[in-house]
Amino acid sequence: MRAPIGHFEDAHPATERRDLLPPPVAAAVTSDMVFVDTDPAKADTAVFVETYGQDLMRHSANCVVVAGKRGQDVTLAACLVLSATRVDVNGAVRRHLGVRKASFAAMDTAVGETGMEYGGITPVGLPPAWPLLIDPAVIETPHVLIGSGARRGKLIVPGKTLATLPGAVVLEGLGI
Repeated sequence: MRAPIGHFEDAHPATERRDLLPPPVAAAVTSDMVFVDTDPAKADTAVFVETYGQDLMRHSANCVVVAGKRGQDVTLAACLVLSATRVDVNGAVRRHLGVRKASFAAMDTAVGETGMEYGGITPVGLPPAWPLLIDPAVIETPHVLIGSGARRGKLIVPGKTLATLPGAVVLEGLGI
């Protein structure tokens, strides 16, 4: 199989490579998602695009876990923005979650709550009760390169498919 974007030697329907995915991701992948096997040492965006194709930068999106606090209550959510932008945590995220303070979740919280590896967290297979905030630019991208839940490998997903994931909310102004 040839990946719809990038220059990858090993691309397969994600449903055929569940063995390389963390359990929550393996359970959630669909037939329109492509798994590309990549070097985990080259998982960070800048090194990744240098290795697998500069054109991937405009197709790459990052998923981050945020923690919103109001009093003693903590709300965890995931945010998905194109890699060339950053998440408006103190504006769009804080307002949407209705919290007084929002920040990136601690690494051990993000890893423990998702069952995924840090640096590979993906919106596919997140806890179903979590809000998944997605910048509109991600949805408008025909094919989006995202984490696979592990540092090894990536998923290529049609942008519009991401809007159908559990808890997905397309949030204007999320990416700045």
